[in-house]
Amino acid sequence: MLGICRGRRKFLAASLTVLFVPAITWIYLFAGSFEDGKPVSLSPLESQPHSPRYTASSQRERESLEVRVREVEEENRMLRKQLSLVQSRGPPHHRGNHSKTYSMEEGTGDSESLRAGIVAGNSSECGQQPVVEKCETIHVAIVCAGYNASRDVVTLVKSVLFHRRNPLHFHLIADAIAKQILATLFQTWMVPAVRIDFYDADELKSEVSWIPNKHYSGIYGLMKLVLTKTLPSNLERVIVLDTDITFATDIAELWAVFHKFKGQQVLGLVENQSDWYLGNLWKNHRPWPALGRGYNTGVILLLLDKLRKMKWEQMWRLTAERELMSMLSTSLADQDIFNAVIKQNPFLVYQLPCFWNVQLSDHTRSEQCYRDVSDLKVIHWNSPKKLRVKNKHVEFFRNLYLTFLEYDGNLLRRELFGCPSEADVNSENLQKQLSELDEDDLCYEFRRERFTVHRTHLYFLHYEYEPASDNTDVTLVAQLSMDRLQMLEAICKHWEGPISLALYLSDAEAQQFLRYAQGSEVLMSRHNIGYHIVYKEGQFYPVNLLRNVAMKHISTPYMFLSDIDFLPMYGLYEYLRKSVIQLDLANTKKALIVPAFETLRYRLSFPKSKAELLSMLDMGTLFTFRYHVWTKGHAPTNFAKWRTATTPYRVEWEADFEPYVIVRKDCPEYDRRFVGFGWNKVAHIMELDAQEYEFTVLPNAYMIHMPHAPSFDITKFRSNKQYRICLKTLKEEFQQDMSRHYGFAALKYLTAENNS
Repeated sequence: MLGICRGRRKFLAASLTVLFVPAITWIYLFAGSFEDGKPVSLSPLESQPHSPRYTASSQRERESLEVRVREVEEENRMLRKQLSLVQSRGPPHHRGNHSKTYSMEEGTGDSESLRAGIVAGNSSECGQQPVVEKCETIHVAIVCAGYNASRDVVTLVKSVLFHRRNPLHFHLIADAIAKQILATLFQTWMVPAVRIDFYDADELKSEVSWIPNKHYSGIYGLMKLVLTKTLPSNLERVIVLDTDITFATDIAELWAVFHKFKGQQVLGLVENQSDWYLGNLWKNHRPWPALGRGYNTGVILLLLDKLRKMKWEQMWRLTAERELMSMLSTSLADQDIFNAVIKQNPFLVYQLPCFWNVQLSDHTRSEQCYRDVSDLKVIHWNSPKKLRVKNKHVEFFRNLYLTFLEYDGNLLRRELFGCPSEADVNSENLQKQLSELDEDDLCYEFRRERFTVHRTHLYFLHYEYEPASDNTDVTLVAQLSMDRLQMLEAICKHWEGPISLALYLSDAEAQQFLRYAQGSEVLMSRHNIGYHIVYKEGQFYPVNLLRNVAMKHISTPYMFLSDIDFLPMYGLYEYLRKSVIQLDLANTKKALIVPAFETLRYRLSFPKSKAELLSMLDMGTLFTFRYHVWTKGHAPTNFAKWRTATTPYRVEWEADFEPYVIVRKDCPEYDRRFVGFGWNKVAHIMELDAQEYEFTVLPNAYMIHMPHAPSFDITKFRSNKQYRICLKTLKEEFQQDMSRHYGFAALKYLTAENNS
């Protein structure tokens, strides 16, 4: 750092020389050219040798001065040349490969506000702007617990990734729920130069559980106090953020502020912008002690190494114990304790400009933090009302937040050129698989889809369910896109058991779904539905990937593999649980078949019994599923036998059979090579048969397919010849794979296909 400062001082001195030496010289000459208030000519041609004022000595002085002026001009010309060379080469290199630095002279982002400079408004000890090395890793710590906070973290991370130009290392203090959600999300997001580490928040509860806290954040709102113990001992500094933060600039600008810390300053904080700590909000309002207005802990810069040396752990604990004797509990979680410590030790704080934490709670002074949009750095939605908070410019802030909320996260998979990345095994394997594909193959796009990694957000909404203790519980598994959303409420009314759904949505559609679900009394009353968002990417509907995601995240021993367009009969959930016991599904390889029917009517009086269904079947109100376009798909169910059956009966596999079945959760996954329309269920049933599953039809179970407009994928199948050719090719390759995997027994699938 000292070397940088010296270099810049030389640069500054040289610049001043270029600017001021000629100016001073000419002022001197110009002033010297006046005598008695009259100008004196400097040109020898205009001199008057016979003038009494003119002497030989003055002539020599004048000539000497002119020579000196020319020498200075020549020196300045050479100096300007040297300076231009220095600027073209860029800043000096140091510390190995991670040497290039940037300051406000270099472009630091895509937006106008970023072009103003990565460290605009801050100065360092050497009188220049602080710099952040191009490939320096920025460390960010976030405490996150639960389903809602996990969604908030994604929006925060998007805003950081959008502006960033540095490698990032996120330290997530998460409970088991948040860890499961975010680990899967980041693993499937595959953002270059981003590292994620998790720390078990539940293990930290004992560190802070002794502190009563009234704040809505609960016990997790106190965990920032123990970061010096939680984070790695070799981590020297970290930016700590609340989950309700939105960045409007490159986070490297904030990281650069660490260079401004002096002496014993170890905490970088923005002043609290409400009157909370002034104690005048209502009668008998008694806040925790604070220095003036106090400080807000939504954004914190922590110098961890110095805090550890200062025995921070002991410092905050003693302060909290003393204050709790009179305050009894905290009102604003960790913020109260941070402020109490600062009240006693004001030297610990470096006060950040308030644009680093524009606090949008009611009745704050946040409007004083900015005069223009370009002034905004960090927006903090620290009111329980969140987007409904009162603020003169709340519409602007809300739109900025919604921009990142609905922004396509796939676009943030940007490489940081010039910065070495840690080897990612998943990414390397993906590139290897893709490189083995032939891009000239007419079915290349189909084959590529099999290897596409789709960003996945598990449990998008709150999920809470404990499977029945008798080990008979069954989860309904299905997948859908935005155009089938209207089926959810109807299915919930027909199936009271747990449901696992994979939804194929864009980022914007995910937010539409969230608003739809939160506005539905039916959906909000159910906590046993797992909604798993698989984000859109590519040109095909990855139907079997979606099914696999939904299957993988069930908590019951059995699952009913259905489709979103079907309504199960009333009471099917309880009927299946009894059938599981009756047919000993736990100890046998069985696939229990639920016969499928369909109606062409959008409004249907749903049959409440098998007898009523048979009557509607005879009247032509109902039909066996796809009897008029794809008879082979369900013909082996033997509907004629089902009409009179009173006990379960076994059926044999036949070509193109694709029934809806109940199986154990350990059944094989669906084959991902089949996307869009065609053979996605057929291939799965074929593999169940190859693994010697026994197909058993349930005599008193049924489901009914509801009418809807044709999907985009079936339209492509019907209109695109190449689509059908590729599907046929993939089918043949699947059958060959089956033969290789299952041997002689699988030859029947090739024979059956040829005979069908």
